[in-house]
Amino acid sequence: MAQVAVVVKILPEDVETPLNELKTRIEQSLPQGYQVKASDEEPIAFGLKALRLLIAMPEETEGGTEPLENLLMGIPGVSQVEVEAVYRLP
Repeated sequence: MAQVAVVVKILPEDVETPLNELKTRIEQSLPQGYQVKASDEEPIAFGLKALRLLIAMPEETEGGTEPLENLLMGIPGVSQVEVEAVYRLP
């Protein structure tokens, strides 16, 4: 089964939200076939940092990245989700 890589930028609800805990909650919430492959933090402003994740998911997912975006928005501590890039994994 082919997979696609999705790069998402996740903004926490506030500056106090620990990004490592947020990443752990996200990893535990992902359905079977989805996996966080890489992560980093991006400074935004005034101490706020965004969590950037590279998530591998099945290519045949109906609705594209929308189900993933909706899942991420439902996780406590997540304020905004932005898909930055989508590409097919070899």
